[in-house]
Amino acid sequence: MQTKKSDLKISRSNMIQRKNQLLKKQKHCFFKKHNIEHIDYKDTKLLMRFISSYGKIVSRKRSGVSAKYQRKLATAIKRARFMALIPYVDD
Repeated sequence: MQTKKSDLKISRSNMIQRKNQLLKKQKHCFFKKHNIEHIDYKDTKLLMRFISSYGKIVSRKRSGVSAKYQRKLATAIKRARFMALIPYVDD
């Protein structure tokens, strides 16, 4: 019985996908891990941790923060920007 090249490609891609799934490191919510319930907009050191080098708010997918805390984090960053504690755009 002969196998087609297309069958080999499918099986190789499936193997690669499975391997990548096993190698992915799970991300845990920073705020749950450190038992932080309230995100203070005056804590600029903490907020800068979740801002990219371009000045954008880092997504949940990259940071690993839960949805609840991502909403609180975005609000705190926006308040800190408005109060001029952190810059809107990083130079």
